Amino acid sequence: MTHLAYEPGSTGLLIIDPYNDFISEGGKLYIYCEETIRALDTVDNMEHVMKACRSAGIRVFIAPHHRWCKGDFLRWKHQPPAQAGASRTQSFAEGTWGGQFHPAFSPQEGDAVAQQHWVSSGFQNTDLDLLLRQSGVEKVIIIGMRANTCVDTTMRYAAELGYHVTLVKDAIAAFSMDEVRVTVEINAPSYASEILSSAEVIARIAGSIQKEER
Repeated sequence: MTHLAYEPGSTGLLIIDPYNDFISEGGKLYIYCEETIRALDTVDNMEHVMKACRSAGIRVFIAPHHRWCKGDFLRWKHQPPAQAGASRTQSFAEGTWGGQFHPAFSPQEGDAVAQQHWVSSGFQNTDLDLLLRQSGVEKVIIIGMRANTCVDTTMRYAAELGYHVTLVKDAIAAFSMDEVRVTVEINAPSYASEILSSAEVIARIAGSIQKEER
């Protein structure tokens, strides 16, 4: 099988919701994600993939969830259950430690941080598509949280928009392994052109660099 190379000029790393509340011990939602984070070594794998991308000159894009603020949903007609749950827990609250990015994924110079998404898609009602296209990105490598909600929905939306999608299956996590399996084994094959482990995608990135240097 012939695989597309991850050329720096046309590839972007998309990190979804790398908040302390999700992936740092003590975060409001970490207790629910801890089992899958530890089983998959999610945070370390996310960091390894990010470092490989940075070394290769692949631009990093962060797609953050809306940070809770008091009064956000006053007079809203409809609020989906996931959003209502985040409201109850005040997840990723503005101005709090939980609403900050995990230190390993703090934006660096040259990174792009998209507008915050309100529900699950990193693209809906944000500037993420604009940021990617203005950078010449055609292929996105997706890592982050949460597998069956924001990762899954953003992956699908990226495919709908015409991007070549790679899902890194051990650089995501969720509230249970069943949620991860549904995303990786059932949903992703219809939308992600590549479903790779962190080691596999890092090797593929290294192979792309070697091809460019020849």
